Formats: sequence, structure tokens, C-alpha cells
Amino acid sequence: MNIFKHFHERLTSHIDALTTAGALPAGLPLAGISAEAPREAAHGDIATNAALVLAKPAGKNPREVANLLAERLRAEDGVAAVEIAGPGFINLRLVDGFVRARVPEILAAGPAYGDSPLGAGRMVNVEYVSANPTGPMHVGHCRGAVFGDALSNLLEKAGYAVVREYYINDAGAQIEVLARSAYLRYREALGEDIGEIPEGLYPGDYLKAVGQGLKAQYGDALLAKPEADWLPMVRGVATEAMMAMIKEDLRVLGIEHAVFFSERSLHDEGRIDAAVDLLRDKALVYTGVLEPPKGKTPEDWEPRPQLLFKATSFGDDVDRPMQKSDGSWTYFAGDVAYHYDKIRRGFLDMIDVWGADHGGYVKRMQAAVKALSDGKAELDVKLCQLVKLYRGGEPYKMSKRAGSFVTLRDVVDEVGKDVVRFIMLTRKNDAPLDFDFAKVMEQSRDNPVFYVQYAHARVMSVMRKAAEAFPGEDFSEHALAAADLSALNDAGEVALIKAMLNWPRIVESAAVAHEPHRIAFYLYDLASEFHGHWNRGNDDPSLRFLIDGNAALTRARLAMIRALACVIASGLQVLGVTPVDEMH
Repeated sequence: MNIFKHFHERLTSHIDALTTAGALPAGLPLAGISAEAPREAAHGDIATNAALVLAKPAGKNPREVANLLAERLRAEDGVAAVEIAGPGFINLRLVDGFVRARVPEILAAGPAYGDSPLGAGRMVNVEYVSANPTGPMHVGHCRGAVFGDALSNLLEKAGYAVVREYYINDAGAQIEVLARSAYLRYREALGEDIGEIPEGLYPGDYLKAVGQGLKAQYGDALLAKPEADWLPMVRGVATEAMMAMIKEDLRVLGIEHAVFFSERSLHDEGRIDAAVDLLRDKALVYTGVLEPPKGKTPEDWEPRPQLLFKATSFGDDVDRPMQKSDGSWTYFAGDVAYHYDKIRRGFLDMIDVWGADHGGYVKRMQAAVKALSDGKAELDVKLCQLVKLYRGGEPYKMSKRAGSFVTLRDVVDEVGKDVVRFIMLTRKNDAPLDFDFAKVMEQSRDNPVFYVQYAHARVMSVMRKAAEAFPGEDFSEHALAAADLSALNDAGEVALIKAMLNWPRIVESAAVAHEPHRIAFYLYDLASEFHGHWNRGNDDPSLRFLIDGNAALTRARLAMIRALACVIASGLQVLGVTPVDEMH
């Protein structure tokens, strides 16, 4: 049960009953009514703004409406007390027995606890990573990769049908540079001394394998060809090799995309022309002259007619060029065509995960999506800030294999997939993140991934010890779900269960906000609640989970902490992290 949704439904029912009885007028707006956890635990377990939302349209004082609702809510099963606070907030306190009765539900659901029908199967396209296929993944890509993947997991848990997509930027000038860099390594593979890598080409050793592959495929046949002939051949081989390497890097991080979409296909198949023609039919492109960019004086600016998209009609700051001076399409035109393709595939909800340096590009793409879909489609762009790497507080050195940056594989190989994924989600995506190789491996409360994993491992350790202390007892989840939980009457035990019951609400709110970092925050707080209760048991042996000679009380407490392990496993599943049964 999602207790917040349950009481929201009960509120709606009571409002309908009051309307039928004539105490409230018909047709009141209910959309803004919420039932959520109070900001301060001292205020109760569930708070609602219903009276404040209804008061004005009902023509009544908020406290008058609050009294009408409070009277009915006091008769609800599971409600111990109802209090009216401030201008008309209603706070509910739940009966301990109602709280305890949710434990078997968690045990029955297991890691599926928190699954929600919120999305109702609505399709969402999540495009993330989309790194240029010119080399191995670097740590900057890593954050966007983890964020996009965890967001996809979160949306799936909330009931959405998610398609994970990677946009291959294989049609720009960087791909020509890649081809020339690979051709140089091809000449090297044939025995030529290429000397220092010329400035402007990619210097990484990873291209040596591409050169060897070209040699195996073509021998020395490419040497006699002019660049116009060999460049498309080398470009294709090099791009394919880079994408194979990128996919393997992502696989190590536990990430697999369902769709890989080629930018070049937009050019080769005329899809950019089709998208521009659609905008032209809507009278949303025109030939005009842009104002000088900021920082340019009139003497520095050469005005020239360009094909422009009316981005300002959809909230952008200026209209945007669709064609370059030589008649070729701009990058923006390609991106417009790409998002039009998504719309044609049926995606009216799109999420793009970009690097922070693309912040200035957001408004124009959102404007294009509105124009292409007649306002029916939504594009949410999530910008991921930079990751700074440290080792014991000192900046981390660059990778030799990559030539100029730290690779994703460098980081995963050293600390492991689970640590990387969790830490990348310990800050909101638009906040900078420091990743210290020493700190992320510490076994302390200051290391959130350890602290959460340790909570799960502690539970599993208790379960193993219980099997030894009570031979023959059935402590399976199925058996624990039938335990008598009435003995769980300590305030700390009830508080721990209440913290678990927040999980379904966290899933839905994080999914709606597109903020998977909320899951990491919640797991840390839940682990803190558990470890705090563990420490109270160290001080007071009567609060420990295993009580000699009292199998019934032990079973009740095992049910509680086994449910907690289910919630932690459910949260880690969203983050793409594997829960551990013991710490090493």
C-alpha cells in the first residue's frame, strides 16, 4: 500500500460525501490537493492542504473546511489523531498497528515494493550519453550515462514504458578528424614512422587497433587512393570500432541502450529536408538576417540572409539558423530532424541528458519540439555538471591510453561499477560533483554507498545468525510475513517502519520530477534510521533483533528488518547497484 495515495483517495471520498450532504458545493477543484509527509516528523505522519485548496472556491474559511474534513478523518481506520495547524493544514497521526500491518505487504512484494502504476504505460524516450564516437568514454560522460540509466530505471518502476536511446554523432567535422587520425595509425601499422601526432588529430593509443584493423582489411591498398576515396572507407571502419568500444565501456557500467540512432542517416535519407519542409508548411521558417551576437560590434558582424526558424514564437530568445552560408544544414537543423523522428515514432514525452556546456541549446530545442508537434510533445533536458576527480584530496592525473582525459573504464576498473553508479547520484544532476578515489572506498558514514550497503549487509548477517540461534525455525520472507508484529511497539521500531512506508511516495515524486538523486538521498536516510536503531540495541540489549529464548519477538523483529532489506534492494535496483549480503 502507498499510504499517502490511500489517504488521498479517502480525502477525495470524504469531499464527495460532504458535497452530497450539502456541506460543500459541487464542482470543487481537487487537482491541487496533496497528502504527503510533513516537513517535520513532530507534526504527524501525513499532512494535507485540502482545506486550503478548497476554501476559496467553496466560499468558506480554511479552518471551517478543515474542521469538516477532520471530523470525518478521525473515524478512518488507522488514524490515531487528527490535528488542524496554522491557517488550515490537517495533520494525521497513524495508529501503530496500521503502520505495522504494512510490513507483510513489503515482504510479499520484495524488491518490487514501490512499483507504481503512475505512468500507465505511457511511452518515454530517454536519450543519454550520445558521446561523439571518437574515442573511449571519459568520466564526464560517466555521470550523464549513470543519470540517464537510473532515470530510465526510475520511470520504469513508476509504470512508464521507457526506450533508452543513444544518438550517434557520426556526421560532423569530428568524424572527419577521426578518419584522418585512424588513417595515420593505418600508415603506422604498415611500418611507417609517423612521428608526433599532428595537432588537431586524436593522439590516443586506442586508435592503434583501428589502424591494425584497416591494415588487415585493406592491406596497403588505401595508400594509393586520394583522400576523397579513402576517407569515407576509413570513416566507416573507425566509427564502427569506436561505437564497439563505447558500447563495451557502457556495458561495464551496466548500461545498454535499446536504440542507436545515426545522425548520418538524417543526411543520407533526406530527413532534415523533410523536417524543414514541415516547418516551412507551418510558416515557421523564413529568410532573414540575425542581430549581431552578444560581444560583437557592428564592425565585427557581417549580416547575411539565412534560413531561420521562428524559435522566438515558442519561448526562445532569438530565431535560429537552419542553414550555413554554404547551403549545408546546421547542427541545429540535424537535431530538429532527429527530434521530429522521435515524434513520428510516437514519443510525446522525451528526456535528453546533456553536458552542462549545452545549456544555451535547451530553449531552441524545446521550441523546435513544440513547433514540430503542435505543442503536443514535451522535451525535458537534464544538464549534468562536471565531475572533478581527486585522490586523497589531490587532483587525479590524466590517462595515457586516452591521451588527454580520464576514461570511464579507468574509474570503474579501480572502484567498481556499483560505487561509481551510486556516487554519481549523490548530487543533483545540475550540481558539480567531486569524486575522490580514496573517500569513495572508505568504510564510514561519510561514504554513502558504503553506509547503505552496510545496512543491507547487516540485515543479512542478522538473518544468518538467526538461523544458527534458532535451528529449525522458518525465517523465510513468506513465513516472516505471517509473524505476530504486535510486539514491535518501541518508538524506534515504529519510526523505522514509517521510514520504509515513504518509499512508494519517493518513487512517484522522483519520477515526476525526473530526479533519481532523490533515491540515493532516501536510501541514505533510511540506512541512517536503521543504523541508529542498531546502535540503540547496543546500549539496550532488549532492543536487539535476536532475543534468546523468545522466538516470537525475534521473528517480529526479523520481519521488520527483512522488510527494510527489501526496500533497500528496491532502491538500489533503481540506481543500478547490486545489494551486498556481506562487507569485505
